[in-house]
Amino acid sequence: MGLFNKVLVANRGEIACRVIGTLRRLGIDSVAVYHEEDVKAPHVALADEAVQLEGMVPSGAYLDSGRIIAAAIAAGAAAIHPGYGFLSENAGFAEAVKQAGLVFIGPDADVIRLMGDKIRSRDFAATNGVPVAPSVTEDDAGDAFVAQAEAIGFPLLIKASAGGGGKGMKIVRNAGELAENIALAKGEAGRYFGDSRVFAERLVERPRHIEVQVLGDGTGNVIHLFERECSIQRRYQKIIEEAPAPNMPPELRERICAAAVRLASAARYLNAGTVEFILGADGEFYFLEMNTRLQVEHPVTEMITGFDLVEAQLRIAAGEGLGHEQKHIRVKGHAIECRVCAEEPDYGFRPATGRIGFLALPDGEGVRVDAGIVARQAVTPAFDSMLAKLIAYGADRETALQRLGEALRKTAIMGLPTNLDYLLRVIRHPAFAAGILDTGFLERFAEDLAMPDRGDPTGIAAVFAAALGDPTFRDLVHRVPEPHASIGRWRN
Repeated sequence: MGLFNKVLVANRGEIACRVIGTLRRLGIDSVAVYHEEDVKAPHVALADEAVQLEGMVPSGAYLDSGRIIAAAIAAGAAAIHPGYGFLSENAGFAEAVKQAGLVFIGPDADVIRLMGDKIRSRDFAATNGVPVAPSVTEDDAGDAFVAQAEAIGFPLLIKASAGGGGKGMKIVRNAGELAENIALAKGEAGRYFGDSRVFAERLVERPRHIEVQVLGDGTGNVIHLFERECSIQRRYQKIIEEAPAPNMPPELRERICAAAVRLASAARYLNAGTVEFILGADGEFYFLEMNTRLQVEHPVTEMITGFDLVEAQLRIAAGEGLGHEQKHIRVKGHAIECRVCAEEPDYGFRPATGRIGFLALPDGEGVRVDAGIVARQAVTPAFDSMLAKLIAYGADRETALQRLGEALRKTAIMGLPTNLDYLLRVIRHPAFAAGILDTGFLERFAEDLAMPDRGDPTGIAAVFAAALGDPTFRDLVHRVPEPHASIGRWRN
């Protein structure tokens, strides 16, 4: 049927800009949606059309599936791209889009439901020969749940079935604290997700977090685009990702990717998705979850494979199939991504708010920036703290790291705290440079990564030189505000 004439992007920020960029390259008209707080946001200006969504709460506007679908129909869009977050993994939304006669650019609602339930998805993985960690679910064990969990052996991880972001997750190291932590996990799960079911599984100490990008055509045909390393995390959320995973033996890479394809094929997966695994130091890996959407970290896969994953999503959704065979997909070079966030790493990564007074983003060979911010834009608590992503590519990991370091040094965001300096400290750490990674990296090296007593004077000077060279910043510095400008010379 050919590609779509017009697509509505049901998201905001950098991912909306990212999707709109591919739509524009393919000659497809784009429709943005926005809350009034985002009226001057870059994704609104970039789109061919924009529709305001009413709503007292900004984030609530982007979750109003009825109004979003109505906006798509009124604009004459044939499809809706959900980006990530918000409604991207909402089975009800995917179903409603289809019932409205539009195309949801993502998997079917049934697959979203299956993979969105951690207990069901684990059982499905095990049934299809994908390794899962030794575990027991509360539903299966009933009153004997505590005893059966204890029988697995410690340490244990208690997890919410509908969980994410570390909510409803507890580490238990001995029998004395098991019952209490199960109760705490159930309480958190009920509050955050409206589903208090939990399960217990063997905790893999110092694991790596490895994920595999897959594409499926909905008939069981699936290809993978190799793996990503996502072990650098704070509060169970990734901040640095790379592809391919460093220090990964070829045989292990092949087994992990094959397991991801096996799972997606069994689910008759449609569109782009990511199968996530925990990898132990002994080389054993276990299924963690499947994300039924485009991932924040997808650019590193694009840079090492040459794929535009948004284009692949569009073509699959339009019925064109995969368009590629596994044997023709190759990895070339190395890519690393940093998530630039409005937060204070040295104070528990607490989110920061403010107004961006000056903004300078890097460029250069092998450097890509995915951003959805502009100077003078307000950063509020209404949305996620991520401001932009810096991605660096090189013929090898060392080159990619060097380019990423330069990109971080050239980035300036004034007006609110960010994690830019912290990211630079992380990638310069000897263990990171050696590719010795696991999900506890930031905690283990917290002392090494803490803010030094003195900043890098060269880096500070570079930032101020860049700022003073910007006309907008100079105007802000030297302009006298009213009413003082009209008063003329005066003394206090």
